[in-house]
Amino acid sequence: MGKLEKPVIIGIAGGSGSGKTTIAHEIADNINDQDRIMIMTQDSYYKDNTGVSMEERMKINYDHPDAFDMPLLEAQLSQLMHRKPIEMPTYDFTAHTRSDETIHVEPADIIILEGILVLFNEDIRNLMDIKVYVDTDDDIRFIRRLERDMKERGRSLDSVINQYLGTVKPMYNQFIEPTKRYADIIVPEGGENDVAIDMLTTKLQSVLK
Repeated sequence: MGKLEKPVIIGIAGGSGSGKTTIAHEIADNINDQDRIMIMTQDSYYKDNTGVSMEERMKINYDHPDAFDMPLLEAQLSQLMHRKPIEMPTYDFTAHTRSDETIHVEPADIIILEGILVLFNEDIRNLMDIKVYVDTDDDIRFIRRLERDMKERGRSLDSVINQYLGTVKPMYNQFIEPTKRYADIIVPEGGENDVAIDMLTTKLQSVLK
């Protein structure tokens, strides 16, 4: 099987805790030829806050489109589309800024880009062949986020609740949820939805053939 003329780019958007990452990995795991698929996460493309004090970094609204370096994401996605490797940035969530390390990424036939706002930017949207929105109930998303942030990021119950009510929920309603209208496919209940995952996998398998 030869390489595809142009890589297929799939965008998977949805609120925090909706199951986007799970879906991305389930699809990737179901593809027979693992070398031909890669996953990119929008979280790697938070802006570089090196010149900003720690106090100011703590105040940044990380659920707002302005928190992301959209031009860099678009540029690197375009490079991969043209079969050129990239140096993908990495983000240090403890220091709240971009780390010095980058990850060398070779182009692949299928590129899955997942993140809360991957369908927000028109230029990035236009690079996508399949746009997916994962639509999961607010309560479930909040519980998942609460469990994740307390377990993996060492946050306190109060800080997670305050952040959710202060920025996560309002930003979801203002910026993320409205991008649902750009989706080709809306997947209810995220990673629990085996039918949707099977459909997307089957579609990609046929594209690879």
